[in-house]
Parts: sequence; C-alpha cells; structure tokens
Amino acid sequence: MRLNVIGSSPAWPNPGSAHSGYMLEANGSRLLLDCGPGVLGRLRESELWPQVDGIAITHWHLDHWGDLVPWVWGSYYLSTNGPLPRPQLWVQPGGAAFLAELGGALGFPDMFEKTFVLDEYEPDTPFQVGPLTVIATKVPHYRLRTYAFRVEGDGRSLAYSGDSAPSDELVSCAKDADLFVCEATLLRGELDGEPRGHLSLEEAVDAYEASGARRLLVTHRPCELPTPDEYELAYDGLELDV
Repeated sequence: MRLNVIGSSPAWPNPGSAHSGYMLEANGSRLLLDCGPGVLGRLRESELWPQVDGIAITHWHLDHWGDLVPWVWGSYYLSTNGPLPRPQLWVQPGGAAFLAELGGALGFPDMFEKTFVLDEYEPDTPFQVGPLTVIATKVPHYRLRTYAFRVEGDGRSLAYSGDSAPSDELVSCAKDADLFVCEATLLRGELDGEPRGHLSLEEAVDAYEASGARRLLVTHRPCELPTPDEYELAYDGLELDV
C-alpha cells in the first residue's frame, strides 16, 4: 500500500498547498481520503482527469470535501467526449441527503449522484474500495459529526485522523497501525471551540504513542507553527510506502 499526499493544509491554505487529500494505492486500486479545495487541480497535474476507484469523506467542513463540486462540473464537461468512470463516493450517514440539498442550491439535486456512485458508510462497519477495507470511527470535532478512517490492504494498515480533538476513539482507530496520519493544528492544545475540535503536536504525539502505531506522519499543520525536525511532516507531493 502506498500513500501520496495530495493536499496537507489546515482549514486555511498554507502557501502553495492544497487542502486535505490523501491517495492510497494498493494492487491497482486508488482510494482518495478527503477531497478539499485544490486537490482536484493537484491530481490533474499528472493526468487529464483523475482515475480513482473511491473517495471517502471524513466530515463536512469545506477543507475536507470542497473539490467534490468542481469534480462534478469537470465530469460533465469532459463527458461530452465520452462517459467517464464514476468513482464510489463514501459519505457519513445522512450524507446523501446533504449532497442532494446542496445540489439543489448549486445546480440540481442529483448532480453528485450522476457523477459518483454514492454510498453511506456506517460507524465501525467495514466497507470496501477494491482490495482496501475501510472502517470509520466517530471522533470529536466541535459539534460536527466527524470520522477518522482506518484502511487495511495488502497486509498493511493506515489510520487517518481527519480532524479530531483528543479522544480514546482516535487512539483505538490507530491501534498498531503501520502508519498514523494525524492532524496537529494547534500550538498548545488551546481551546479552539466548545467543545474542542483539534489537536496540538504534543497531543498528536500522545495519541500516536498510546496507539502503538509504528510511524507518525503529522499533517494539517499551519506553516505559522513550528514543527521540530524530529517529527515527519506531510507536504503536498510526499509519497511513501505504508
């Protein structure tokens, strides 16, 4: 299993960086975890139109899903030259209704269904994208329903925090993973909302150590904050084996 970091910015873009987007590849299948603003353009740097088998969205903050909208419009435009593949789009419970309402405001209610094969995942219930098995774990992020993902395939495992405050659920999601991709938005764990929504670098490291994961990749980190060289920091274009 191989990871390609497409976008790694926090809720505001770091200079020259896209928002959240993490491509996993295994045995010829490709799964994109989140699809924030800038991700589609990054993907198009290497292929005219992204060829992916599935997209899984952690939550409905714009920096984690916003490029689904231009994905729709580009698909319509390019389909005049022939039909394009429809990736699976996995969203949380109630996500299909959310997208239908959004589509009604932006264009037409079924715009997302016409572009993607739309499915809703259930918490703690595995779903498949090709050979990859994904489990969504509910984690605290302000008052918004939010999930972390654990992906297993090709004998390897990756945990992705999405956005999360400190929690036992996040530690459980990353238990013994080969790679833990974990956000670290805050400086010192300051109160960023009520309830809290994010982790500091120290809290991300604490979650990593408690999980027993083998490797930590820090992401969603504002460039305004320091990241000591001892920690591996995600950046757009980073590729590594899980």
